[in-house]
Amino acid sequence: MELEVKTLEGAAAGSITVSDEIFGLEPRTDLIHRVVRWQLAKRQAGTHKALQRSEISGTTKKFVRQKGTGGARHGNKKAPQFRGGGKAHGPVVRSHAHDLPKKIRALGLRHALSAKVKSEGLIIVDEAKATEAKTKALSARLDKLGFSNALVIDGSEIDGNFRLAARNIPAFDVLPIEGINVFDILRREKLILTKAAVSALEERFK
Repeated sequence: MELEVKTLEGAAAGSITVSDEIFGLEPRTDLIHRVVRWQLAKRQAGTHKALQRSEISGTTKKFVRQKGTGGARHGNKKAPQFRGGGKAHGPVVRSHAHDLPKKIRALGLRHALSAKVKSEGLIIVDEAKATEAKTKALSARLDKLGFSNALVIDGSEIDGNFRLAARNIPAFDVLPIEGINVFDILRREKLILTKAAVSALEERFK
């Protein structure tokens, strides 16, 4: 598959041949959905906690006589039905993570990249660099190209000035190739890959 290469100024910078096995698949939403669920479940903190009745501080002395009150026969103020009592079946600290085969995760990433190509949301640039770490200057360049909501994936090392200039731009993320993931690809309208990122992806899926 042949894709055009542009500069961050919008000028043409030739073309690049990419693998159909990475960028030319027919997107499968079920695979992409599985990977996104796995990602979101894995990053949940799982620190929610409610006190059970065994963890409440209080006496277990019988506080009302057994018969003659016309009410239920209670013997513990820590029971869930009382104010200040323990929570019945409340949340406990746990991990929400679940297993997903490595092959499915890799396949989900390839389908997410192919989905961006199919929706015309993928842009290849020659490089992502800035001469100075100025957010205003970079934002003006991006506005000319219509990149108001985008994810930039560069090679293993990101240009320092570009990273600093981009970090205060809303809805604009910059990641190295090691950090590429399905959820971040889908949450942004445009995916911008540098030529270094494309080479690294093809090497990774070889």
